[in-house]
Parts: sequence; structure tokens; C-alpha cells
Amino acid sequence: MRGPMGVAGAVVALVLMVVTGCTDSGAKPGGGAGSSGSQGGPGGSGGSGASGTPRPPTVSGAPSPAAPGAPPAGAFGAPPRIPSAPALPGWAHSLGFARDGSGFALLAECVGDQAAPESGFCRQHVAVLDAGAREWVLRRSPLPRVLGTEGVSSNLLSLGPGRALVEEGGPGPAARTWFTQDGGRSWRPGEQRTVGTTPDIPEGAVLATDCADPAEALPDACERERLVVVSPRDGRRRALARGPLLGAHPRPQGQPEPDGSWWVSGTDPLSGRAAVAFSRDGGRSWTVSRLPSPAMDSGWYTAVAVGKDAVYAAEMGDLSGGGEPVKNPMRALHRSVDGGRTWQRMWTTGPSEEPRTLLGLPVPGPGGRVEIGAELSGYRSEDGGRTFVRLNDGTHHTRRTPLGLLREASRCQYALTADGVRWSEFRLACDDLGPG
Repeated sequence: MRGPMGVAGAVVALVLMVVTGCTDSGAKPGGGAGSSGSQGGPGGSGGSGASGTPRPPTVSGAPSPAAPGAPPAGAFGAPPRIPSAPALPGWAHSLGFARDGSGFALLAECVGDQAAPESGFCRQHVAVLDAGAREWVLRRSPLPRVLGTEGVSSNLLSLGPGRALVEEGGPGPAARTWFTQDGGRSWRPGEQRTVGTTPDIPEGAVLATDCADPAEALPDACERERLVVVSPRDGRRRALARGPLLGAHPRPQGQPEPDGSWWVSGTDPLSGRAAVAFSRDGGRSWTVSRLPSPAMDSGWYTAVAVGKDAVYAAEMGDLSGGGEPVKNPMRALHRSVDGGRTWQRMWTTGPSEEPRTLLGLPVPGPGGRVEIGAELSGYRSEDGGRTFVRLNDGTHHTRRTPLGLLREASRCQYALTADGVRWSEFRLACDDLGPG
């Protein structure tokens, strides 16, 4: 059911691969309407469907109830401007932003001799962009210096203005973490263990999973996962009190969409096929909708992106008869015009028709426009995903941030968009790449 790794796992694996060799690999790891149901999670019932009224969250900063699929004012405006900083040392990873325009990035700077790799080491830094600042600044990283042969498997989660969590990346819930609430000027140590529960997801939080059965088991030994909230208040993980019924291994998207909705993909408990769930009240209640999948199994996961006019759900996983195997297979692209309650399958992958893959998220635009960053090229549709044309600007990996969709075209080259059409480009940590 699950793919080989999540988004965070892809970042960690990439950094480990690059650092171990002290080189830049440039690689990333790798119709009809569905029916829907409204539910609360374990421990009670709830509803946010057409017949239910969402209960307002009580935690300060949690998303407010809204009309289905209605984006807040300004959600799809001009792209934010981020200053470039090509002279930052090493290379950047785990780049994240807050809604006020501030940001964090981890930097890894490795030195060594290929003939004697045991003599090499990697320094780590934190680059910080304060709200309203015109340039990035280096601040102390809480991570230790490591030998070049060990590699770097750290990760950073942006948790709102001036707040971030750095994870060392070791196995198990006791792995070390460090939390800052003052823009990286000071760090408080902690661990990845989940403590207690939370009724909802506050603004700035990240939605993730841990193992519920067996408790605290490593991913390969986990039989059932649960949703956890990484808190912007203290960087601790807390189990979400109510989650959607989506099988044993739900796959959350870490950030909310522009309309404030949170999305999780998994397995429809009745049919065993791919399904998604969304919450518009900060995770207090969930609506589950089945996708009109071309396959009988649930695949890997589903990547969802909310646009101004429609929601797109890219169903990931291998498809029988889908041609030559690829690293990041997209078996189908679905579209919803009612906020995710019902879906129409727009695109089904065939043996050779492109796009057949997807890196990250689809990029929705106005009026039926949607772009796909595939492994070999980018593709654009102007009719909601029924047909695509190949683009000349290559492939991109795209993910959601509070400022919009963040695109990474190649190492050090980034761009942000809020409307899926206009992009604001910037560069980070490019000096070691040489001219051009």
C-alpha cells in the first residue's frame, strides 16, 4: 500500500546520499464520481459533510470553519518575494517558511579527500530569514559535526513565525530534536517521542504519523500508524484525538492547503481502494471520499493540491499494464469541483502516454489549468487534466508551504507560487556548484 518513503524520508535519504560521497547527485528518491462519507475519528462521531455543521476549534490559531472549498481572501494572489542567498555555505535542504514570510533552511558543508574518506567531516548550519528581512543570515545549528563517512540524515520542520524543529534523524522515538521559538537564536533539546493528545491542529503545526501498534515500533515493523501533530508551541509531538478511518497506514500531508483544509490519504475501509479525507475544522472531524481509481488496490498514497477553482488528487502507485516501471508512478489524476466530496478521474496512465510520473504535488491554476512535474519533463493541461502538453523547462519537485507551492528545479534553484501561474524565483547555497 505504501510507497518506499514519504516526503521527509526522501529529503533525508537524498541528504545522506549526497553527503556520504561529498558530491551532488541531483536525484530525488524515489471517469466517474466517487461517493463520500462523513465521520469523526476513534472515540466519537463527528461530521463536516453536507448535512453536518463543523464544530469550531477552541485552540487559538486553528483554522476557522469555511464554506466547502472556499479559499480565504488573498490565498491565490501574487507570489511572495524571497531574497536569494547563493553564497550560503554548503547546500540547503529542509527549506521551510511561515505565513509571515520568515523561513529556515538546514545547510550541510562537507570537506574531505576521496582517497581518504575517513578524514572528511560535515559542518551543519541553520540559515534564517526573519520576517521582513532583506537577506538570509547564518545562525548556530544545534546539530553536531559528523564524519564524512557517517553522512547527514537530519531534517527541519518550520512551525510558524520564528519557530522550527530540527531532528537528528536517528531511528526510534528517542531520536534527538531541538526546538527554537526565537528564529534560531537559541535551541531547546527534546526527542521525537509522542506525548499526550491534542483535539485539533493549531496554525503553524505539521501533521505527521507515528506507530500506534506496536507502540513506538520502527516503520518497517509498524502494523498500524496514527496521526500526530508537531506543535508550534513547544516542538513536541501529540496524537491527534480524532483521525479519519483510512486503513492502518494513513498518509497525511504535512501542511494545510490555502483554504485551510488538511488532507490525508489511505484506504477506503469498505472497498479497499484509494481514498482521501479532509478536515476544515482543524482536525476535529473528517470527511472521507473514495476516488474513482482505475485499480482495485489502494496504491501508495494520494497527493492532493487545492486550487482556486478545483482540487486535484494524484493517485500514486504502480498500475498493471502501465508500461515500463518508473520511480514515482502516477496511476491517475482526479479532479473535484465541490471541495473534495466527489471526484472525476481525468487522467489514467497508459503504457507510454505522458505524464506517467509525479514529483511532489500537482500545481493547480485557474480555469482548468494544472501542471505536473514528472521525472523527465514538466507537463501542462488546460482542460482539467484530460490532455497534457510537454513543457520545455524540465522537471520540478513541488511541495506545499504556508507561502504557497515551493518548486525545486535543481539544487539551489527554487521558486514559489500562490496561484499556479506566477512564480517568484530565488537561489540558496550555490557557490560550490561552480559557474552557471
